[in-house]
Amino acid sequence: MTMTKEFEILDHTADVGIIAYGVDLKQAFANAAKGLFSLITNLGDVDEALHRDIDLTAADEESLLVDWLNELVYYFDAEGILFKRFEIIELNDTHLKARGYGEKADNTKHELKTGVKAATYHMLKIEKNNGYRLQVIFDI
Repeated sequence: MTMTKEFEILDHTADVGIIAYGVDLKQAFANAAKGLFSLITNLGDVDEALHRDIDLTAADEESLLVDWLNELVYYFDAEGILFKRFEIIELNDTHLKARGYGEKADNTKHELKTGVKAATYHMLKIEKNNGYRLQVIFDI
């Protein structure tokens, strides 16, 4: 079974959010990350020239989702990396092991759209019902 929709943008006053979908939690986490970077730039302009491995442990699923997205924001802020594809290698309630593929931001190639500061716990949802639906609001 494949999900037809990967993610959608959620309008929220002063912030912006996404709703990400997946047949399983791994796909939903990957699509949430993809949704995050679609807010920052046009993913079609990003090549897979490099990768970063990410290994996180958190108290629960919700914390893991927020930490995952904030780790990716950190890589963008610290190294200027725009990710476009995500491979979730391991995922359970408290641990995530993943690889993100992308390239360094280049202002001659990439149009930066939204400055995302952080994923938040505000209105955070992880719902399982015929696949997964994740809702995340970002500080911008």
